[in-house]
Amino acid sequence: MLAGFYIVYNKSKKYFCLIMSLEQEISKRRTFGIISHPDAGKTTLTEKLLLFGGAIQSAGAVKSNKIKKTATSDFMEIEKQRGISVATSVMAFNYKDVKINILDTPGHKDFAEDTYRTLTAVDSVILVIDCANGVEAQTKKLMEVCRMRKTPVIVFINKMDREGQDPFDLLDEIESHLGINVRPLSWPIGIGSTFQGVYNMFENHLNLFDSNKTKMEREIVSIKDINDPVLNEQIGEAADDLRENVELIEGVYDEFEVERYNSGDLAPVFFGSALNNFGVQELLDTFVKIAPFPRSRETNIKVVNPTDSKFSGFIFKIHANLDPKHRDRIAFLRICSGKFERNKFYQHIRIDKKMRFSNPTSFMAQDKSVIEEAFPGDVIGLYDTGNFKIGDTLTEGEKMEFQGIPSFSPEIFKELVNKDPMKTKQLEKGIQQLTDEGVAQLFIQQPGNRKIVGTVGELQFEVIQYRLEHEYGASAAFEAKNLYKACWMTTDNEQKLEDFIKRKATNIAKDKDDNYVFLAQTRFLLQSAESDYPEITFHTTSEFKTEMVEQ
Repeated sequence: MLAGFYIVYNKSKKYFCLIMSLEQEISKRRTFGIISHPDAGKTTLTEKLLLFGGAIQSAGAVKSNKIKKTATSDFMEIEKQRGISVATSVMAFNYKDVKINILDTPGHKDFAEDTYRTLTAVDSVILVIDCANGVEAQTKKLMEVCRMRKTPVIVFINKMDREGQDPFDLLDEIESHLGINVRPLSWPIGIGSTFQGVYNMFENHLNLFDSNKTKMEREIVSIKDINDPVLNEQIGEAADDLRENVELIEGVYDEFEVERYNSGDLAPVFFGSALNNFGVQELLDTFVKIAPFPRSRETNIKVVNPTDSKFSGFIFKIHANLDPKHRDRIAFLRICSGKFERNKFYQHIRIDKKMRFSNPTSFMAQDKSVIEEAFPGDVIGLYDTGNFKIGDTLTEGEKMEFQGIPSFSPEIFKELVNKDPMKTKQLEKGIQQLTDEGVAQLFIQQPGNRKIVGTVGELQFEVIQYRLEHEYGASAAFEAKNLYKACWMTTDNEQKLEDFIKRKATNIAKDKDDNYVFLAQTRFLLQSAESDYPEITFHTTSEFKTEMVEQ
C-alpha cells in the first residue's frame, strides 16, 4: 500500500494499477441536501453549483414561478408545468478532486415527507433563505428535523441583488427562529440596486461579479486584509461600510470552528444571488473544505461506520417512470459502508433474498450512467421490478436494518375512486407504485378493498391524479374522508388488539406492509381509544422503535 493506494496486478491485461483505499474514497465524498421554503431559489442554486462544478454549461432561469428553460433538477412533466420541484432529484459531479452528491429536495410543504426522508440520506445540508422574506414556515419545520438529527447546516442567504432585509437583521432572525448559532463567512457589499458582490471572510478576498445568469464570469481581487487600500479602489465608498461591518461581526459572533459546525451547533452563513452567480463559488469552495465526510448510521443492532469493510446501504426513495418512454422504476440507495460492486450478490434483508444489479446508475438529474462501483456517501439508482420499499436495507449478508426512515401520519385523507372500470389493473398498479415511492400513503379497508390515500397536502393528490393518467393510463378521482390521524398499533396483549380491531372494524385498515392501522376520525375518539385500551400503544409514525416527536 502506498499513501492510501493499493498496487494491484491485473493478470488478464498484464499491467499494474493503483486502487484507492476505502478510507481514501470516503474522504473524497461530500453528500448533502439543499432545503428551503418554496421560491427561495433552491433549485436555481443547485444549478449554479452544477455550473461552477463544470457539470453543465448553462442553466435555465426560474422566473415568476414559470420555468423559461426547464431547470436541470426538475424533470417531471408536472414540475415543468407548475414551476416547482415535487420530487427529490439526485445529482453527482466532481469538483477539485472531491465527488459531490447533491440531493435537491421539494420545497413545497405538501411534499415535506419526501424531504424528511431525504434528510436521512445526507451528511449535511445547505439551507437557502430569501433575503426579503427571511425565515419562513417551511424553513422552521425543516430545521427542526436537522436539529433532531444534529445535521450540519450551511446557510445561503439568496437574492441579495434584490431589495431585502438588513443582513444583520436576517442573522438575528435565523438565530432566534431556527435556534442555531450563526457565523458569517462571507459578507455582501450593498443590497438590491447597490449590490456589488461579496467579501469572502473565510479566504480574505473580494469577489466582484458581472450579472450573468448562465455563464461563470467573475473577477477575484486578492487583498492582504480588510484595510488594504485596494478595497477602496474597487468598491469606493462601500469599503468603509464593509470594514465597519466586518469589525462588528468579529466582535459579536462566535469564531468559526469546523467541529461546532460538524456537530450541528454552528451554521456558517454566505450571502449572494444564485440567479446571477453572486457568492455561489465562495459557498462551494468553502463547502468542500469544511463539510463532513460520510457519517456513521444506526441500525437495529449496531452503529455502522463508513470504514466498515462490508457493504451496507438503505433505500430512501423510489421513483417510477423516471424516463416515461421506458417505464422504469428506480430505487435510490444511500451507501453507508464498504464498497458496492456491479453484478455482485447482496442480501435484501426484509424479503430475505439475494439480489444482484447489472445496471446500477449514477445521476445527473434525468441523465443516468452505469457504474462499476460506488462508495459510502454515494447515492446510486437500482432498477427495480417491485422488490423494494422505502427503508429497505441491503448488506453483504449481515442481518440488520437501518433506522430512522419513518412514515408520518398523513394530514389529509381521501378515498380513491376508479372512473374507468376497464383500466382497473392500470389503476391498481399505478397507485401501488406511487405509494411505494412515498408520494402518499395507502390504507386498504375491508370489506370492499377500499383504498384510502393519505397525504400531507392537497397538491399531492393533484400530482397522483396527473401521474395515474399520464403514466399509467388510469382515470381516478378522490373523495374527501373526515379523518384525524392514522395510528399504527403495538401491544403485548394480542387479545386486547383483536378485541379493539373487532369493535372498531369500520375504522381499521391495513398499510402497504400489512400492518393494522386505526383511522381515528377525531382527536377525541383517539384519546378515547387510548383511555379504553391502555394495553395498546398508538403510534403516529410507522417506525415504532425510533419514533420521532410529533411536531
